[in-house]
Amino acid sequence: MLEAPTIKHKAKTAGSLDAAFEEEIESPRLSSPHPETPKFDVPKIEIPAAFRELAEKGMSQAKDSYEKLKTAAEEASDMLEATYVNASRGSAEYGLRLIEAARANTSAAFDFAAGLMGVKSVSEMIELSTGHARQQFETLSEQTKELTALAQKVATETSEPIKSGVGKVFDKVR
Repeated sequence: MLEAPTIKHKAKTAGSLDAAFEEEIESPRLSSPHPETPKFDVPKIEIPAAFRELAEKGMSQAKDSYEKLKTAAEEASDMLEATYVNASRGSAEYGLRLIEAARANTSAAFDFAAGLMGVKSVSEMIELSTGHARQQFETLSEQTKELTALAQKVATETSEPIKSGVGKVFDKVR
């Protein structure tokens, strides 16, 4: 019979309050022997040629599909980059036109305020106010038309690469 190995450790035993001493105690170690892992031989099976051909054909198709998708992803990335450039350029142009319109409207408001300071009668004030309101209405109408046309142009230029690119990408993936 196998004898279990022992572990030596120090244990404090209770003694007087002033002095505690240590002694070595042996306790049995519980362990189980490790059984050997059984070894199995993997049977050698000949794979039929039809399965091998099918697997090779599948791998070839997977590689081709991967290449198509990779090319399509690169083209889509280029398309999105061009779209971003067009959108940035159009947004900057729209912002500049908006600032110009705000500057023109602010100048017109200051001119109107200066004109009101020189008014001598109520009828003159009404005439100046009416003229300013008519002019501002025409100016705002014109500015709105310009900004709308510019926004449509930017939207068209921005979406055009997407429309043409998506069709090309899908055609290549098929």
